Amino acid sequence: MVPLYDVIIIGGGPAGLSAAQYASRYGLKTIVLDKSPKAGALAYSSKIENYPGLIEPLSGSELLSIFRKQAIKFGAEYREAQVTGVRFEGDIKEVDINDNTYRGKTVIIATGSMGRKPSIPGEEQFLGRGVSYCAICDAAFFRNLTACVIGDSEEAVKQAELLAGFAKAVYLISPSEDIKVPADHPVRSSGRIKVLASRKVTSIEGGSIVTSIKTRNTRTDEEQDLAVDGVFVYLYGSQPVVDFLNSAMPLSDKSCIMTHRTMETSIPGVFAAGDVTCGETRQVVTAAAYGCLAALSAEKYIHQRKRMRYDWGES
Repeated sequence: MVPLYDVIIIGGGPAGLSAAQYASRYGLKTIVLDKSPKAGALAYSSKIENYPGLIEPLSGSELLSIFRKQAIKFGAEYREAQVTGVRFEGDIKEVDINDNTYRGKTVIIATGSMGRKPSIPGEEQFLGRGVSYCAICDAAFFRNLTACVIGDSEEAVKQAELLAGFAKAVYLISPSEDIKVPADHPVRSSGRIKVLASRKVTSIEGGSIVTSIKTRNTRTDEEQDLAVDGVFVYLYGSQPVVDFLNSAMPLSDKSCIMTHRTMETSIPGVFAAGDVTCGETRQVVTAAAYGCLAALSAEKYIHQRKRMRYDWGES
């Protein structure tokens, strides 16, 4: 039986990890469910030099690693997992991942804003019928079939490797001139993964299910049809990442999670922090501050306090 958590945090960026630090330091049983430590706006940043306390510049992934270690040091659990659904109706909230369901007294949503609306012709039409955004969820359905992953990030590469454990062949279609992994990365010599760089997927085709994709070489304008059974999309945009909510809570007309001043949403026990709330500024320091506020609000909610607890450290 999965234990009951005080705080379940969805997202492992600066807002989610800051919330984890504060919640776990207060003694709340806390877990962070992070889709990927290599995904997200901060993870993709090559240099951060304006975060308070930094004497020398760090890469975004290095700064995130420090956040993560701090949270774990204070007692937070961390699991790399993609959330596929939530249920917020009762006093105990439920959060689903591919192979488990977590139960918590509160939930903090901190998934950021690198999501995107379906933009490839056929993407929305074939969603659930060959198009997926979660390889770890759906890879087994493509055993001995052919699949493709669209994207050039380290996360896209990781998903292609996961798919290669099931599919007979995987196309890794990069919209840029190369995938964002080192030259000696094993994906480049994989017998099951073929990297196609500088390619744009112009449409996803099929009947009742996906049967093929059309691509265009952005350097030569050459067009090519590829027979595939599955399409896994790992492209990024600037939309709030809220697809896993499945209408579990109201959103703004821009798909943002709406919060009060101290990060409460319209659902008691559910809070949101960081870029998923579409604040006016998108800076690491403000995301971390929102995460702190969300954790303080969660602690106040759990203990039914009239005011937030002040934290002046321990003597």
